[in-house]
Amino acid sequence: MSAILIDGKARAARLRAEVALGVAEIVSVRGRAPGLAVVLVGEDPASSVYVRNKGVATREAGMVSVEHKLPADVGGDALLALVATLNADDAVDGILVQLPLPRHIDADKVIAALDPAKDVDGFHPVNAGRLMIGQPALVPCTPKGCLMLIEEALGDLSGREALVIGRSSIVGKPMAALLTAKSATVTVAHSRTRDLAGHVARAEIVVAAVGIPAMVQGEWLRPGACVIDVGINRVVGADGKGRLVGDVDFASALPRAGWITPVPGGVGPMTIACLLANTLQAARARA
Repeated sequence: MSAILIDGKARAARLRAEVALGVAEIVSVRGRAPGLAVVLVGEDPASSVYVRNKGVATREAGMVSVEHKLPADVGGDALLALVATLNADDAVDGILVQLPLPRHIDADKVIAALDPAKDVDGFHPVNAGRLMIGQPALVPCTPKGCLMLIEEALGDLSGREALVIGRSSIVGKPMAALLTAKSATVTVAHSRTRDLAGHVARAEIVVAAVGIPAMVQGEWLRPGACVIDVGINRVVGADGKGRLVGDVDFASALPRAGWITPVPGGVGPMTIACLLANTLQAARARA
């Protein structure tokens, strides 16, 4: 028996279609489309590709996409001044500062300078705090997308045993908060957890977001578990060619899991789709 592959591309396509309908509705009400401003500092190739893909997806949904590209040596004060300008721009509903930023810039200070109502990445301390205490918030895109995939596979999560591997503020911590809000029983593990295999064996839901290739072995899994692999790791195979792999050993997990996301094609497409959903949410709230 083999696990059901969770098709993140298909679910993302449906979400993007829903967003497009919402955009058309808000245009009819207030006469303009939601606007997303993306700030890119430097020329990091991966960030540049990601920003370009975000721009394409934003425009396809009927939104306005504006990119602000700054040199890698830009000063922190100049970046903060741009953020302040975007905060005050009524045509901008969402602001995304692409991470990582150059080392000489304090990323936490930049994120804290964002208007929380326009923080479509969901990283601002106000949004993080509202999520933790169960109040409405703009939620980080990757865990938001993961939750959608989990619920589509399992339905009601009340009482389910869930394990989140990874404790970052971008994925791990908000993922744990979202699952807790759905009444799952949540454990947070990480690279220093003792007996990680024992924790995995008890979990009906496993979200792996630790950034270590194939860290989670298939034989650790509880049979029938729903496995969400957030990891995107580039490794070089025996043939010398690079390929992307997740944090879960896919080959050994496939015959044991009940549901599993592939890498690529699982969580990744949901992240951009949820960014669009967050931008629409921010526009509706501001309208």
